[in-house]
Amino acid sequence: MSLIRIGNKIISKQKINQTINRLLHLRECGLSQTEAASRLGIDRTFVSRLENLGEIRKGKSIAVIGFPISNKEELESILLKEGVDLVYLFTEQERWDFVKNSTGLDLFNTVMDIIAKVQSCEQVVVIGSNKRIKLVEAVLDKEVIPLVLGKSPIKENRYIEPNSVLEIVRAVKRG
Repeated sequence: MSLIRIGNKIISKQKINQTINRLLHLRECGLSQTEAASRLGIDRTFVSRLENLGEIRKGKSIAVIGFPISNKEELESILLKEGVDLVYLFTEQERWDFVKNSTGLDLFNTVMDIIAKVQSCEQVVVIGSNKRIKLVEAVLDKEVIPLVLGKSPIKENRYIEPNSVLEIVRAVKRG
């Protein structure tokens, strides 16, 4: 354990690093600065200052949402490495499990939470059927960048070429 003496205090670098890692994990999971700070017993302003200190990109925030996708994990990994801010991808089975395993109120609250998070992004890429893309455009009341998988309804998973999604994301970043 790395300890530092500052005046009459003993400071643990390990404790600082653990707290920062926990904070960043909570923020990455979608908690607000206030929620994360409250869980860790620190000031929200500290969270903001820490994020400003570590920020390496400012600009358009990007969300990528879509279903039914067979190579979901591969796409999620690539998109997160590319710096996409929010990724919601589902296989067909996950989509139906999500609906079947939720009560009406839970489903409504979860969907509203997802909509709010996606709405907060400046650019939204939607992967899905023609009908689902039009529905997302109407709900978000903003232009979305579509990657149409086919005509609705689509009942089986589709493989998405990772480079096609990366090209779209990179074009949005340049845009």
